[in-house]
Amino acid sequence: MGLFEQEKVYVTTAQLFALWRSVGEISSDPAIGLKLGSETRLARSHPAGIAVLCSRTFEDALQRLARYKQLTCPEEIRVERKSQEASVEFFYVEAAEPQPDLLVDMVLSWILSVGRHGTDDQITPLRVELARSAKQRAIFENHYGCRVRFKADRNALIFRSRDLDCPFVTHNEELLAVIGAHVETELEARNARANVGEQVKETLSRSMAGKRPTLDDVAKELGLGARTLQRRLTDSGLTFQTLVEDTRRHLAHHFLKQRAVELNETAFLLGFEDANSFFRAFQIWEGISPGEWRARNSLEEALFEKK
Repeated sequence: MGLFEQEKVYVTTAQLFALWRSVGEISSDPAIGLKLGSETRLARSHPAGIAVLCSRTFEDALQRLARYKQLTCPEEIRVERKSQEASVEFFYVEAAEPQPDLLVDMVLSWILSVGRHGTDDQITPLRVELARSAKQRAIFENHYGCRVRFKADRNALIFRSRDLDCPFVTHNEELLAVIGAHVETELEARNARANVGEQVKETLSRSMAGKRPTLDDVAKELGLGARTLQRRLTDSGLTFQTLVEDTRRHLAHHFLKQRAVELNETAFLLGFEDANSFFRAFQIWEGISPGEWRARNSLEEALFEKK
């Protein structure tokens, strides 16, 4: 409740996936993800989205999109260009489960919409590859304008390599210079925050087993004074406590996927005083117990492998 009433909405990758799964379960429209991804009106775009549409070529737009995506979520856009084909894939770097089908539909449809809008409908994919089982083939092939390969090893758009060189009719060098500078400034600030935060989390990951490292411990490992580290965290809008919890949560997912690691052992590896403290913390993080999370993750992985 109240999630979307916040000025900025912060969710984990797991919560993002759960949200999109819920939308898919509620909606009776099999094309809902395709429709959501087709929205390219500038009035509703983030500045980064406007900069993408102002790009020089489709490849330029994809490169900007991959770079600016860092501002919104822990997601990577990978573009692989070969002699005849070019593929575009999305990866959620903190994902512990397969991407929801609806989210896949939206992001792939959005990439195609950017390409079509920018080139005045001069781009059509060679094919679309989807990891899911075949269903609603006609809807998808009609939307993408190409064949769809189901039960693939990945979720990806495949274009002709030369499509990436298509110029954008929406190219606007003046607007790109203004908005691009703004987005780059925001990105630099974000990277500065991430650098000190990632350094602390990496240090915590190495030193957490059997104890809970203090700020003094981490500062010493980084070759800094405690006050210097605290100042850098404050300047970046971060807190040491939040980084400890983020690190513990990430490591908890890692250890729970290892069936050989017992729950009590996981609590020790995360630096909790006892198993009950770990269970209470995990319940707050995920809304379920560690045992339930492990069982659910194992079931989802088994179902995914059968597809």
